[in-house]
Amino acid sequence: MFIFGLLIFCSIRKHLLLTLLSLEYLVLCIFIFMVLFIINFMGDIYFMLIFLSFSVCEGVLGLSILVTIIRSNGNDNISSLFPIK
Repeated sequence: MFIFGLLIFCSIRKHLLLTLLSLEYLVLCIFIFMVLFIINFMGDIYFMLIFLSFSVCEGVLGLSILVTIIRSNGNDNISSLFPIK
């Protein structure tokens, strides 16, 4: 699952929204692996709450950047951010 998410992240670079969705998919894969590891070996679930809070902060930061780019440029194409071609 994680390798598939990395493949999608590397192949889809045209739109910022698709890039953010693939990053959230990677975070979800890491969270699932972490849940399985912590339940089987450690038993301390507070670390998962810290990870979830950081992943929510990452998602909010990405969405705020996306909204700022859409308001300034009108779309989320990465190629429109750089006027030099």
